[in-house]
Amino acid sequence: MPAPWVMNEMKTAKLGDKRLNARLGEVLSQLAARPTASIPEACGGRAEMVAAYRFCENENTSFDNVLQSHIVATRQRMATQTVALLVPDTSEIDVTRPEQQVTGAGPLDGNSRRGAMLHLMHAFTTDGTPLGTVSATAWMREEEPVGVSLSRAERAAIPIEEKESHRWLAAFKQTREEAQRCPATQLICVADSEADIYEVLAEGTREPRNIDYIVRAGQNRALLCENGENPGKKHIRESVLEQPVLFGKTIRVRGRKAFIACETRGRRQPRQSREAEVVVRAARVALRPPWRPDRKLPPVIVNAVLVSEVNPPPGDEPVEWLLLTSLPIDSVEQLQQIIQYYCVRWMIEVFFRTLKSGCRVEERLFEYMDRLLTCLAVYVIVAWRTLYVCRLGRSCPEISCEAVFEPAEWKSVWKVLNREAPPPEPPPLGVFVRLVAQLGGYVNRKRADPPGPQTIWIGLQRMHDFATCWQLFGPEAKNGPLICV
Repeated sequence: MPAPWVMNEMKTAKLGDKRLNARLGEVLSQLAARPTASIPEACGGRAEMVAAYRFCENENTSFDNVLQSHIVATRQRMATQTVALLVPDTSEIDVTRPEQQVTGAGPLDGNSRRGAMLHLMHAFTTDGTPLGTVSATAWMREEEPVGVSLSRAERAAIPIEEKESHRWLAAFKQTREEAQRCPATQLICVADSEADIYEVLAEGTREPRNIDYIVRAGQNRALLCENGENPGKKHIRESVLEQPVLFGKTIRVRGRKAFIACETRGRRQPRQSREAEVVVRAARVALRPPWRPDRKLPPVIVNAVLVSEVNPPPGDEPVEWLLLTSLPIDSVEQLQQIIQYYCVRWMIEVFFRTLKSGCRVEERLFEYMDRLLTCLAVYVIVAWRTLYVCRLGRSCPEISCEAVFEPAEWKSVWKVLNREAPPPEPPPLGVFVRLVAQLGGYVNRKRADPPGPQTIWIGLQRMHDFATCWQLFGPEAKNGPLICV
């Protein structure tokens, strides 16, 4: 029997066969209970393992239709929010094998690595609680002809609709469609610098204006002067730096290592973790449209918010964010809100880490890529559920844990960790999530930071085992508790 949350999440599944719909629920429930385990280990028996692999091989299952019911449930959760942040991003699914490669896998960087590209748009609350996936696309890149290399001018002449970067424009258009489905919710598309494409910014200002956006600038774009011309002297960053400092604040900066030793871009340089003092400026600017061979682009007016570090440590690259947005910038409160919304974008990186390290999707052994993608769709839902439990314990710590967990789950964990009978009333969610994290190695001190996804996904696996034993042998077992004599 699938877990209750799985039954609710998959109730609108349409795979063309009731048996396939039921099997999807079973597979999702099994993999979610043990996200880091191999498929044979998670299924718990040969018959269940064979059924799971046959589900992925079935011609009526695919990456898209497995996710469809989850997307419907995500929209329902979005409709309950006043503001929802839609965060698009792309990640590589690297399935390179030392010997025999997965049939159908495409190149990731030349021919050294093989796999697929995953682009999804995930919905979050304003405090970073994941609501679920709104749209997802997985594709394999085509093999590049040997010895054929396009010049920069030739690449620029290709219409955006024929480029891989078109996915960012599609994300903005998808946000518009979602806004029509939940008109009572303000939808804000929050994207990193890969989405700093002029056509994307123009889409964000197109009428009707039913969405907002925040995009981190990836380039210092030229501006239009008051007379509508630009002699090449005015750019966004310099224009915003001319504005007075509106406020300052202290932020915590994560350390990082350089991915490539020869990388020269400032935002890719290594740095130490530290407390950084930053100041904030803002301005409303008109962007000069770039030249395109196949169309004439209109000028775009955006609000620019510059967050820049003062007095960075010697040898460290200063922190700087240049955010382009349609949100108002008339007050300090509005600017603080824009920065907070952009900080939520980091949660999509946590989601991909949960998908790859917690669910280990790149280690799943399939011979064919289409079957692996079906399995990937299931694990996208598993990763959402794991991160949802982690974040909900922070955002709603006072609600009953039975809003998320079954009685057998919280009672068994309470008994194991506290060595006492469960209380008559379920504990608050914030308390119980910390107990689950303890099963995964979390040290539950009074002033400790809230548990992260890694201790949660390990703890959920152990919780499932305890809950199964509680149902079979505990005091509430159908045939009574097991008594040894």
